Amino acid sequence: MITLAAAEFREALPNGGRLIGLDLGTKTLGTALCDAGWTFASPAPLIKRRKFTQDKAALADLIAAQQVAGIILGLPLNLDGSESPRSQSTRAFARNVTDLGPILLWDERWSTVAVERVMIEQDMSRAKRAERIDSLAAAHILQAAIDALTQG
Repeated sequence: MITLAAAEFREALPNGGRLIGLDLGTKTLGTALCDAGWTFASPAPLIKRRKFTQDKAALADLIAAQQVAGIILGLPLNLDGSESPRSQSTRAFARNVTDLGPILLWDERWSTVAVERVMIEQDMSRAKRAERIDSLAAAHILQAAIDALTQG
């Protein structure tokens, strides 16, 4: 199941369970995890992108090890809300990993910008920011989604 609707995703997981947040990049797959009660999101290990089969296997291993029930996948939209080629690529990725669990596509506009702004305010070096930004963006995406999931 792939959906844009938080309510539909919540219905697919009546018993809750851990969620994984994903920030899909061309070179890395940022990951984040939340607790089974959907309270808080934390950055998780970064997956270096290689061939799709290897990426999916690494993601499947992480999902199994962490007993993840559902996936929140950041959907990159244009500022006006329209879809872009990156959006289509993300949707294709979702279709190819749907067997790993239900997927909620989450608007990720501004997630990387927001995370980078915080890291700059913390005086984090450019090298450290580059190393951590994808997993922190995944945590930002996941936190926004679980906040929405628990409000209704």
